[in-house]
Amino acid sequence: MALKEHIQELLKQVPGLQAANAEELEALRIKYLSKKGEITALFNEFRDVPNDQKRELGQLLNQLRQETEGRINCLREQFEEKKAETDRLDLTRTPDPIELGTRHPLSLVREEIEDIFSRIGFTIAQGPEVEDDKHVYGMLNFAPEHPARDMQDTFFIEKEIGVQKPTDVLLRSHTSSVQTRVMTSQKPPIRVLCPGRVYRNEAISARAHCFFHQVEGLYIDKNVSFADLREALLYFSKEMFGADTKIRLRPSYFPFTEPSAEMDISCNICGGTGCSFCKGTGWVEILGCGMVDPNVLEACGIDSKEYSGYAFGMGVERITNLKYRVKDLRLFSENDVRFLKQFESC
Repeated sequence: MALKEHIQELLKQVPGLQAANAEELEALRIKYLSKKGEITALFNEFRDVPNDQKRELGQLLNQLRQETEGRINCLREQFEEKKAETDRLDLTRTPDPIELGTRHPLSLVREEIEDIFSRIGFTIAQGPEVEDDKHVYGMLNFAPEHPARDMQDTFFIEKEIGVQKPTDVLLRSHTSSVQTRVMTSQKPPIRVLCPGRVYRNEAISARAHCFFHQVEGLYIDKNVSFADLREALLYFSKEMFGADTKIRLRPSYFPFTEPSAEMDISCNICGGTGCSFCKGTGWVEILGCGMVDPNVLEACGIDSKEYSGYAFGMGVERITNLKYRVKDLRLFSENDVRFLKQFESC
């Protein structure tokens, strides 16, 4: 009976076994489960137990060994979890909570524009910001004396230090240069959207900046008409500003489109009734558009007698102003956290 009482006493102790570190845990394992441990010694005594008691004491011994092993394994897992947590701890991290950032409003609007046009088959095309005169102006039907080529509008890049005269290397003033690259590298049908940053030599103010963002679209195929252009822009306007939005197209002039038009939408603030934002007219201009000039198609290697197309371009800042009522363009590039926090829920 002394063996049975010893086993029962150990069974009571096992649930309370504790270890403060790995060394103490190893000491517990040696004390109870090693070849010279207490449980091994009990199994040695078990050999001399009468046969009529072996079944009962054998079950108790097995229970003791299983519970002891389980308790030691449990303590070992706790140490491993603590070690893993310590390994993950970044000791260089600031003790203050790190706040999550927000998407920039221009990124939000640009991606929304891209998503809308992607639903009607447009794909994204990218091009370099440092361009040449050929792709920015020459292939887009700009006359050599066109005012846009003047240093007042375009940032030209000097090839050598000290050279004062303009070169044919410049910062693109519109993303139409991406369209010319696409037209010279792909065969119709072409349906692309060209988002990107552009640069113009303008004084920085609440209404203008020396760099801003554009999204331009181009569709070229057989039998493309101005009606196709209007329907695409109407679809975009309703998706971006609401189902009740109306559009109107006013005759205009661009060197690379003929006919050309400016597009207005019904003011999304007053609903077209007239307010200070739309200057009482009920309309707000948002983009320019038109049918691609045959001269542009021919310059890019596309047969203008077989193919036609339309193009449009809008300023992302302009659309963002209309959507979020941002009145000062400089806020978009100043990284003022107070301004950016307003878009946390967008």
